[in-house]
Amino acid sequence: MEVNFYDNIDDVMLKFAVIISKSSGKWVFCKHKERDTYEVPGGHREANEDILATAKRELYEETGALEFSITPISVYSVIWKDQVNGTGEETFGMLYYAEIETFEKELHSEIEKIVLLDELPTELTYPLIQPKLIAKMMEIEKVKHILDLNIK
Repeated sequence: MEVNFYDNIDDVMLKFAVIISKSSGKWVFCKHKERDTYEVPGGHREANEDILATAKRELYEETGALEFSITPISVYSVIWKDQVNGTGEETFGMLYYAEIETFEKELHSEIEKIVLLDELPTELTYPLIQPKLIAKMMEIEKVKHILDLNIK
């Protein structure tokens, strides 16, 4: 399994949106009803949907986020042969970061619950992918912070 990052790619190639999120300084993770692990909100792009709309829809569906800011981080790809991607070909997604201000009181999806954590969970649904996406987001945020300090 391989995860790659790109500056940009033709929008039609983007199949997924993944949204690393925080709320009040805590990491936001989802627990699916059928799994005992935690995952970053995200999912598949629907027909005739732009990738930002996918990110916003998935963030709402999986966390109940009502008020939030969302920022694109990076295009990523996964090369992995499994039951979802039987060919093992490279599939592309867009990684976002969201700061969630308010949540709906109840979830209306396959997600059992969301958790707000000070530390990243060790029981991840996609342990070979999610840590790499989180590391990329943190790397970019660190660079932005350094640039902001240098501008002031």
